[in-house]
Amino acid sequence: MLGPVILAASRSDKMRRLVSAAPVTKQVVDRFIPGETVDAVVPIVQEAVASGLELTMDVVGEDITTPEQAAAARDAYLELVDRLKVLGHGTKAEMSVKLSMFGQALENGHELALANVRPVVEAAAAIGTTVTLDAEDHTTLDSMFAIHEELRKDFPQTGCVIQSYLFRTEDDARRLAAAGSRVRLVKGAYKEPASVAYQDKADIDKAYVRVLRILMEGDGYPMVGSHDPRLVAIAQELAHRAGRKLDDYEFQMLYGIRSDEHHRLAAEGHRMRVYTAYGTDWYGYFMRRLAEKPANLLFFFRSMLTKG
Repeated sequence: MLGPVILAASRSDKMRRLVSAAPVTKQVVDRFIPGETVDAVVPIVQEAVASGLELTMDVVGEDITTPEQAAAARDAYLELVDRLKVLGHGTKAEMSVKLSMFGQALENGHELALANVRPVVEAAAAIGTTVTLDAEDHTTLDSMFAIHEELRKDFPQTGCVIQSYLFRTEDDARRLAAAGSRVRLVKGAYKEPASVAYQDKADIDKAYVRVLRILMEGDGYPMVGSHDPRLVAIAQELAHRAGRKLDDYEFQMLYGIRSDEHHRLAAEGHRMRVYTAYGTDWYGYFMRRLAEKPANLLFFFRSMLTKG
């Protein structure tokens, strides 16, 4: 299958050099990952906030193999918090973290990830913002949800992500749709087996709507993660039926995808948050996204051609 081949390429120094040197790669990467350092993304943050958008920031980098690398990932987020504090944009920019970056897959990984992510959540709270725990493949979710529950004891604004293509997600949504919760709903991008996830796009979309209805009718704060115009319209209708005001939920989309839609929704008074990834490990991040679901390759190139 193509996925394992791409994943192997993500670990190859030779392939890194070849892919990095290809002009089309730079065009794609520049479109979706605006920089490698905090300094590089500061103008992006300032421009977004000035235009009425909000952000969630992701420091890219996975395949953590040592506790030292996990600690370095923690420190990268702490640096980001410090910079947001100086900019005064803490309330407009939150952070998204993958617990794999904080050592979740290592020995005693659950405890290590919790210990590493807690100071980031604490520092974020100190500047008036928060952290959302990204969902990864289904084998990591029980640990992620347990860490989410533990963090919310002291930092109830901590968010999490659920994925509509997993069979378990409707039950997770019912449990999470409580007062004070913040839940981002996405379709899901990992290659999951048919034993745990819907495989057909139509089934995934139907599940997305079912889960979204649960969140909108619940007492928490839904975050609608989708670029699909039909699902955006459905989200607006479900919110209206549930009696939600425009600031009672938000839309989230990726940096570089449908930028015109970001501004349209913000102009209508919606909270519109842009998922913005940056970091030096853009190659590994990019290739692993393709390995998780090779159809993403077509998606990336299509998006590059549809400028905005």
